[in-house]
Amino acid sequence: MTELDRLVLDALREMEVDHVHRGDGQFIVTLPGTARLQTHCWLLIRDQTMGVQAFVCRRPDENHEGVYRFMLQRNAKLYGVHYAIDRVGDIHLVGRVPRHAITPDEIDTVLGSVLEAADGDFNTFLELGFANSIRREYAWRTENGESTANLKAFEHLFA
Repeated sequence: MTELDRLVLDALREMEVDHVHRGDGQFIVTLPGTARLQTHCWLLIRDQTMGVQAFVCRRPDENHEGVYRFMLQRNAKLYGVHYAIDRVGDIHLVGRVPRHAITPDEIDTVLGSVLEAADGDFNTFLELGFANSIRREYAWRTENGESTANLKAFEHLFA
């Protein structure tokens, strides 16, 4: 195990976040949330950088322009990571930390940025990109006497 791996492991233990060391320079971190119950984040140490990547949301069903506008506007306010889409259109947070800047404080700050964005923006992504699906789900649950408790954040869509 490298010295940098030890530094990352010690930082993750200190933060008390669930994590798995997958081999030299590879870590999976599970960040707890509220809107998005968990966010899994890869930390990948390479020759010059530590890459950070977290899946946030699948490809929107609708309103792509609105979703992408929101992502671009949020990118201007994020620290250490930014929104990006993969080849199928799923939404991720990605970033790089220069190898010389990898410290426990920087790891904590970047993971905090991932959590704040992924969890804080999750309902906005759902509302912008899946409003019709949410409305259909609400209607089906209402018609079938099912609970709508976890759709409470979207009540304004059902008026």
